Amino acid sequence: MRKTFLTIALLATGLLTRAQGTMDSFVSQLMSKMTLEEKIGQLNLLPGDDITTGSAVNSPLGTLAAKGQLGAILNVKGQDKIRALQEVAVKKSRLGIPLLFGQDVIHGNQTVFPIPLAQSCSWDIPAIKQGARIAAREATAQGINWVYSPMVDIAVDPRWGRIAEGNGEDPFLGSRIAEALIRGYQGSYGKENAMACVKHFALYGAAEAGRDYNTVDMSRVRMYNQYLPPYKAAAEAGAGSFMSSFNVVDGIPATANRWLLTDLLRKDWRYDGFVVTDYGSINEMTQHRIGEQDVCAALALTAGTDMDMCSSAFTAHLEKCLKEGTVTMADIDTACRRVLEAKYKLGLFKDPYRFCEPKRLKTDLYTEANRKAARDFTAETFVLLKNEGNLLPLKKEGKIALIGPLVDNRNNLPGCWSTGDTPEKYTTLKEAMLHAVDGKATIMTAPGCNIYADAATQLAGSFNRPIDRVDDAQAKAEALRIAREADVIVAALGELAEMSGESASRANLTLPDVQMDLLKALVATGKPVVLLNHSGRPTILKWESEHVAAILNVWFGGSESADATCDILFGDKTPSGKLTTTFPQTMGQIPLYYNHLSTGRPVPDGAKEFRKFQSNYIDVRNDALYPFGYGLSYTTFNYSDITLSAPTMAKDGSVTATVTVTNTGSRDADEVVQLYIRDCFASIARPVKELKGFQRIHLAAGESKPVTFTITPDLLKFYDSSLNFVLEPGDFDIMAGPNSQQVSAARLKVR
Repeated sequence: MRKTFLTIALLATGLLTRAQGTMDSFVSQLMSKMTLEEKIGQLNLLPGDDITTGSAVNSPLGTLAAKGQLGAILNVKGQDKIRALQEVAVKKSRLGIPLLFGQDVIHGNQTVFPIPLAQSCSWDIPAIKQGARIAAREATAQGINWVYSPMVDIAVDPRWGRIAEGNGEDPFLGSRIAEALIRGYQGSYGKENAMACVKHFALYGAAEAGRDYNTVDMSRVRMYNQYLPPYKAAAEAGAGSFMSSFNVVDGIPATANRWLLTDLLRKDWRYDGFVVTDYGSINEMTQHRIGEQDVCAALALTAGTDMDMCSSAFTAHLEKCLKEGTVTMADIDTACRRVLEAKYKLGLFKDPYRFCEPKRLKTDLYTEANRKAARDFTAETFVLLKNEGNLLPLKKEGKIALIGPLVDNRNNLPGCWSTGDTPEKYTTLKEAMLHAVDGKATIMTAPGCNIYADAATQLAGSFNRPIDRVDDAQAKAEALRIAREADVIVAALGELAEMSGESASRANLTLPDVQMDLLKALVATGKPVVLLNHSGRPTILKWESEHVAAILNVWFGGSESADATCDILFGDKTPSGKLTTTFPQTMGQIPLYYNHLSTGRPVPDGAKEFRKFQSNYIDVRNDALYPFGYGLSYTTFNYSDITLSAPTMAKDGSVTATVTVTNTGSRDADEVVQLYIRDCFASIARPVKELKGFQRIHLAAGESKPVTFTITPDLLKFYDSSLNFVLEPGDFDIMAGPNSQQVSAARLKVR
């Protein structure tokens, strides 16, 4: 059997024996041959440059790789480019150590799945895992072996653009999704698996005012109970790497926070993967006024950072820091070992080119099977918010006016952070609807308006995708003309993809004025209107909820979103998505989330009138427009009262809670049954309720099914004021229902 070049090189230098041995022994032997410069080089991650096959040796990255001064590269597009750089590292460097190749594979590659926030609204853990598996398969087919996902940050402020990239506001659901994504990406580290990178550690989703990169400040109790659980779940699921966040934690940038990266992550959680910074964050510590760059480099390394993304701070300063005694050789060795272990786990020492098989470019990308999986899953993520008079599903007959600036926009479909997308292959909403009705109905289309009224505003944020401009007055007139001819109007409105995601914070979450003017004019025609709300976050839909007959939140559904939208619109599939973020009535309520703490002067749920000297507003009710867990269907469900197998439970025992769900409508459908728990009295203030279980079930029309949850001690535990994970005896309300507001409760006493 022909040995790889790397194997031959390592045999020649004595680094491999006939029996390669364990990872520890292999890495130890390799490190014993490495120079200081080569060890520091393994900690260096740089962005890709535009090379072509054959010129990699002479590129800046190729030069560094040949010298052994580069450990990883991000955002190199093209299997041929990746192979060329890998060949330089393996064949030209002294020890032939292969490179990691990373990319932001967030929600798919060429087959783009819905944005992560939308995926969470499916509550379908197996489907989420399958989506990650497909994303890894397509990414590795192109040479990528390290994906910067999942993002598991809890976010309760929808102004923050990166809420689109996470799993909503709940730590229990977020933890289950984090586990699924890690296992989907990594599997058993085969040729179709990539190493996951959990981000952003930690608390990035709590940026003040929802402004990206902004300050974060919170108590340890809140951290442990609300924000840290998904990170911990991802670590315990075996994530290969973590990415630190831009923000401060307890006043110290996460990049150099020893308590966070070493005491908590490595010692308390026993995490054994490696930690990479976010883009340029070591150098950004100077902006936090922590110190000059050499100081920041030393602080980052000694805190537990293993790899520097794009600051070149380690390569520029660590040798000097070692001489000055601000870092030790043991610090450098520890970081180097963790990076080499990651490469070992990925099988790169055995075969550096295992992710560079040309045939996979023809067999693994945007396949019919991948597209079908994405289309089916996408339909599960849509949330039906309103359906007055059962307007939906639409019939494939008559005249349908399809109006809005997103009707024929191919580039907008994938959503933010879709770095591997190929929009030219995707179907627009207009094309999908024409195909869906197949001549049985007349489809009339018009853009109606721009996303924003003026080009300067529309282009704010440096949008990278082409944006077609229309004359607003003419477009609106044409839209109203066809609307008056139609039997029903479908309005495709909302955000552009790049209005959410990184560096896309918004201070106003209502429809842009020009779109709202169009929508109001369409409603004024008297024709029934279906709003397809495209968004990467919860938006303000107060006026829409009062005046539009039907609202379907379609988020950004990925490459197959147009066909999936038509599957739901025309009733080929039944909507089943449930919100994982609270939709507020107005901006002034933000942040608004279901699992908030009680106050000493609470207002009862649903109270309509202002109550003096109680915790409420004088101009708006406290409650959400659409609560966490909410979502309608084309059928109806009835929930029985919840029952417990016993009224009491020992601290080391368990009980079961059962609720019977009946499909009382005429269509087969899925329903997400949700379990919530309230700790009635505790040593610290506790949330009004917390999600502690869920089951996605299928019910035929008229079918009833008992749904049972097991209540264990861990579900009742919390971190107390001393950060002990405790179960305090007392009363607990066990609740079940279709969303966080509509629940029945039973009292459980824990002795």
